[in-house]
Amino acid sequence: MNLREFLKRNYKAVIAMSAVVLFLAINYVLATHKELWFMAVPAALVLVLLFLKNMDLALMATALVTPLSVNVAVLGESELSLPAEPMMILLTAVFLMRSTIEKAYDKRLLRHPVSIAVMVMLVWMVVVSATSQLPLVSFKYTAARLWFVIPFFFAGAYAFRDTKRIRQFFWCYATGLIVVVLITTARTMGHLHDLSTLHHAMKPFYNDHTAYGCVLALFLPAAFYYIFSRNSKGWARLWWVALFGVLVMGLYLSFSRAAWISVVAAVGVFFAVRLGMKIKWMMVCFAVGVGLFFTYQGDLLYKMGKNSTDSSTELSSQVKSMSNISTDASNLERLNRWASALRMWKEHPVLGTGPGTYQFLYASYQRSYQLSVISTNAGDLGNAHSEYIGPLTEQGVPGTLFITAVFLLTFATGVKVYRSAKSKPVANVALAFTLSLLTYYVHGAFNNFLDTDKLSVPFWGFTAVVVALDVFCEKKERQTTEGCLPENSCD
Repeated sequence: MNLREFLKRNYKAVIAMSAVVLFLAINYVLATHKELWFMAVPAALVLVLLFLKNMDLALMATALVTPLSVNVAVLGESELSLPAEPMMILLTAVFLMRSTIEKAYDKRLLRHPVSIAVMVMLVWMVVVSATSQLPLVSFKYTAARLWFVIPFFFAGAYAFRDTKRIRQFFWCYATGLIVVVLITTARTMGHLHDLSTLHHAMKPFYNDHTAYGCVLALFLPAAFYYIFSRNSKGWARLWWVALFGVLVMGLYLSFSRAAWISVVAAVGVFFAVRLGMKIKWMMVCFAVGVGLFFTYQGDLLYKMGKNSTDSSTELSSQVKSMSNISTDASNLERLNRWASALRMWKEHPVLGTGPGTYQFLYASYQRSYQLSVISTNAGDLGNAHSEYIGPLTEQGVPGTLFITAVFLLTFATGVKVYRSAKSKPVANVALAFTLSLLTYYVHGAFNNFLDTDKLSVPFWGFTAVVVALDVFCEKKERQTTEGCLPENSCD
């Protein structure tokens, strides 16, 4: 593919990129010279018109700027990720308005099991916000979740009925992400043995190395697929090879152990799926693994307590430190956060303390014998560090059940599409994005980032990809193979 053909096929994404770069440049100049912010209103109006005229293009533009956005204090102590979050709010408003007026949204998307689970999750968040220990905090937190989910899951699923949009969405976010990786890598050159520098070189774009590593792991499986896609030829294939190489480099230099584990898990599940293992047996293996852990947790914790290998820039030491719960500050603090979260949950088992409240309330639930050298009472080092324990504390048992249901239903849907799609490319895309999402499901055991725009945009966008492929693409005729559906034409 030559440059002319590339621009012809992706001209809308190029236009979106140019508009966003212009918008950012204008605002940067204004901020540098301390000019009045309203001088940027003309550019903002252009964006509003763009959003109203072409929702798909607006979605791509927002994905493009998200990795490059930075948190800025507004209205006192509140923070917004600029320019991404205002664009998400605008996208949400326009999508809801157009869906209400035009009534063109495909009802099959709303009836999909994953969509139902997502809607129930959001409704429950609103309910427990009303009963929260800190209602204002919870409603702000829930509002942010709405403008993360509505445009990138509900609007995204409708946009992805055209499968070209899937590649474009991936390409847009990945382009911004590559810029961040290159900047981060340049900052680490000459400091490769300074773990502190490696852990914070990605600021202000990502809060720390764990979120940075998580998003890199999330993009690896799909990027690997696109290298071998039949539509990737010539310069396009070189681009995907370069992208994959940059992601691998960034992942290694992130020194995020959870991200490394998640990629290994995705590789293992890939072989299980390709070998034809049924979904129910995958679930059984997972359940057996969890059961064995709790059965022998005493012996495991004893052996982990004997491990004194701390995090370092040496790969072997970094791997060994994963099980060090005696001296590794990161591991000790994670256990402290989990223990505090479970104590909070025991006091509020059904309704929780309220979405977004953990970091403001957990201090009094800490115990002196569990504190690490990085423990704090200020709640400034993140949340409960688990996508499963966090909702349990803040939204009660139903909260954890709902988010887990979203994960499991999406994974089952992705595998089902892979095995039932009439088109081989569609099947492979479904598997690639399912494995990408799997990296987050695994990573979610150690950290939770769905309260940030940086991870929510690709996570909900990839989830929308899986749902859209299931709803809109043709299936094989019913066979004896598990998961196959009756033939259904794409729209």
